[in-house]
Amino acid sequence: MENDFFWNASIEEIEKGFIETKEEIKCLVCEEKFEKGRIYEIDGKFYDAIKTAEFHIKERHKSMLTYLLNMNSSYTGISSSQKSVIELIALGYTDKEIAKKLGIANSTIRNYRYKLREKEKQSKLFLATMNLLTKNINKEINMLEEDIICDAHKGATTLDDRFNISKDEKIKVIETYIDENGALKSYPSKEKKKIILLEEIIKNFNVGKKYQEKEVNRILKRIFEDYVTIRRALIQYGFLDRSRDCSEYWVKE
Repeated sequence: MENDFFWNASIEEIEKGFIETKEEIKCLVCEEKFEKGRIYEIDGKFYDAIKTAEFHIKERHKSMLTYLLNMNSSYTGISSSQKSVIELIALGYTDKEIAKKLGIANSTIRNYRYKLREKEKQSKLFLATMNLLTKNINKEINMLEEDIICDAHKGATTLDDRFNISKDEKIKVIETYIDENGALKSYPSKEKKKIILLEEIIKNFNVGKKYQEKEVNRILKRIFEDYVTIRRALIQYGFLDRSRDCSEYWVKE
């Protein structure tokens, strides 16, 4: 999955959960495509690509609100306690009911609403500032003089300087550590290099597919002899997710 596909989407597109082109509708979360002009059958009824994409978001990802709330708080700026309040507000609970469910005072819910509103206003002004800056310098903020800063993957478990990676850095690391057959020559100790290589390795897995542990091991063993270390790192850095009993693995969306 390409990180810039999600991060370059507009606010409206993120709210809808998909991007529309002349030829297709593409899910922002898993990048599944729906061809324009084609009719899709769902439960005996027929729908166009846009309506099918809307059904897909609901069935596969529950809702974009749910998806965004479950993203890393470093991306959203929403704390776990704020997330709990937002989820209950979205379900239609009154402030009194929310306070009772969370075991907090009614006045605390009022404070949450106030802080969320302030965050909303700050976000609008910040986005306006960045848009104006982009127009003034005629390029995106992540554009360097002769390179570009890459976006971190959406599943990243932590966000820090390890993810401050340029496009040229990615190319050089991949050329150095991965051979022509897609196998790792060695596994680096530096965190940045690990992240770059893990992002390349995860491309061997299909989004939306559930894998048994033995399947994961078989795929990774073709890439590197110490497949257990790679599997552990893919989970640690948020590229792979797994069930509690470790019986199933999937690409983290």
